[in-house]
Amino acid sequence: MIADLKQKLDDLIWGDVLEQHGLPGRILAGVLRNLYAVIRDILSGQLNLRAMSLVYTTLLSIVPLIAVSFSALKAFGVHEEIQPHLYRFLEPLGPKGIEITDYIMNLVNNVNSNVLGGIGFIFFIYTAISMVQKIEDAFNYVWYVSKSRSFATRLAEYSSVLIVGALAVGLAIRTLVDFSKEKLVVQMHENVVLAPVFGLTDFLMPYLITIGIFTSLYKFMPNTFVKLRSAIVGGIAGGFLWATTGTFFASFIAGSANRQAIYASLAVAISGLLWLYLNWIILLIGSQIAFYFQNPAYMQIGRRDPRLSNSMRERLALNVMLIVGAAFRDSNKSITQQALSEELRIPSITAAPLIDALRENGLLSWTEQDELLPGKEMSRITLREIVDVVRVQGETGSYRDPKWAGVIDKLGGSIDSAVDSTLGDETLSGLLDKTSNA
Repeated sequence: MIADLKQKLDDLIWGDVLEQHGLPGRILAGVLRNLYAVIRDILSGQLNLRAMSLVYTTLLSIVPLIAVSFSALKAFGVHEEIQPHLYRFLEPLGPKGIEITDYIMNLVNNVNSNVLGGIGFIFFIYTAISMVQKIEDAFNYVWYVSKSRSFATRLAEYSSVLIVGALAVGLAIRTLVDFSKEKLVVQMHENVVLAPVFGLTDFLMPYLITIGIFTSLYKFMPNTFVKLRSAIVGGIAGGFLWATTGTFFASFIAGSANRQAIYASLAVAISGLLWLYLNWIILLIGSQIAFYFQNPAYMQIGRRDPRLSNSMRERLALNVMLIVGAAFRDSNKSITQQALSEELRIPSITAAPLIDALRENGLLSWTEQDELLPGKEMSRITLREIVDVVRVQGETGSYRDPKWAGVIDKLGGSIDSAVDSTLGDETLSGLLDKTSNA
């Protein structure tokens, strides 16, 4: 009975029953499919684990992160503007949110670079950058990206986000503050007709800012190309979830007097941890929705382990080396792992283990720009070496060699001999010559 019910649910969600009812049906089908996919991903446990990891990192990094941004905002004289935003972020915690905000701001205000010294300041920067790295790793997981940015790229981009981003925010805040003090703007606020419009704008502004921040993170944080449209869809979904969850969480805090009596002073810490967890899981859910919007083919299968046959793995290894070799020969062309996956029409998460194996065996290498290159001179890379990476190399997990039956060992040797005879001494360079002459 349960199996029949599941089959009917799958037919409803993934079939064309709803789509036959026009635009409303297509919208409903899209909502149900995203909801199904996100719930499945949450139940798998990985999103929860990564959200919890980010909560732990936040506890270690929140003061250094704010302190670094605080120092940059001082240049514009708007560093005190951080406080209202923290108040708003922790508003669902009720009066304790104000208490936590004041405590954090006191810590940040007491950060003195002369007291910290060079090592202390470097530790602050390292801790702040580590948090951004954790966020990138979580987003890379959502986007099926197996390779993170290089250390040099991380250092340059993360520093820009923390310092240049803070300066940009400071300049924007300063401009808005000065603009709000203009005589014309003040008169418009006091106008009977326009006052409700400005009131609505003030009410919506925090949500628009949240959507904008989420969209920027979804667009630039993963180490892959994210379409702006996908990032916006994820930002809207994440912002809506954040606003809705904040309202419910505030109601929960307001009506949980028993929890205060049971946990006493620990109640604030527990509430804060729950709120941080909800924020991170919402951020990851929004990223997951952005990913599915850009890659709808993954929506039904999720993170199901790819199953490549031995034949497919051999062909994939040869084809990867062929494409990389051809790109290397063309001075106007380069190839990345993402572009390679798109050309082969194979998800990057499927090709990544094999590419890593080719790299570990010295057949592939990559640059700081993530461009794939042959690991050595192509006339010295034999096809037998490439195929051996997937046919011969491996391990059983035992410290002893496997014990094959005599007849099986003999048959396996015959198969190996047949493969060696077919490949001969052919090299990657020779294969490329045949391809170009074909």
